[in-house]
Amino acid sequence: MTDVFENYLSSTEELSVEEIDFSVKFFKPVHLKKGDFFIREDEVCRHIGFIASGAVKAYAVDREGKENITCFKFENEFVTSFPEFVNQEKSKRSIRAIEDCVIYRIAYPEYQHLLGQVTTWNGVIKLVMEQEYNQKERYLLNFNNRSAVDKYRHILSDEPMLIQRTTTQDLASYLGVTQRSLTRAKAQIHRPDVL
Repeated sequence: MTDVFENYLSSTEELSVEEIDFSVKFFKPVHLKKGDFFIREDEVCRHIGFIASGAVKAYAVDREGKENITCFKFENEFVTSFPEFVNQEKSKRSIRAIEDCVIYRIAYPEYQHLLGQVTTWNGVIKLVMEQEYNQKERYLLNFNNRSAVDKYRHILSDEPMLIQRTTTQDLASYLGVTQRSLTRAKAQIHRPDVL
């Protein structure tokens, strides 16, 4: 499984082979079962992780106890609550496995040590932060002020993995619609006369 992580680091073209070999020793594999937490809301965000296999969702719980999903992360993506990790503050959201996962994680003190030892890691983190920013921008552009049908059409064409790997309930939360609206949108799009 470390091959997945090493291949990812190699693909960034930021680290040398020696730096990769040195770096992976700081990351420890964690096996999460579906439903396990990687990070809990209101607990200090102590880790950043790389998903070698599986998937997670990030969400905050509102006053009514409803999950508001802000993103999904899959293989070959880093996962944490970045602002709170960097500042070592309580996380404003939970990150929970939606499939069995293997995540290579590093704790904040080791992360700081690694950045001090291998300065080219700053380039890797910059790439990760750019991906995070782009994901949030795409989310805002594609899902704000659109109908459930338009949101579902976008998922079908641009992010079909979400349909294959998330529950209807989770997808509805992510899209900011009710399950009923999402079910109606699916029925409308998949009607024979629409296509």
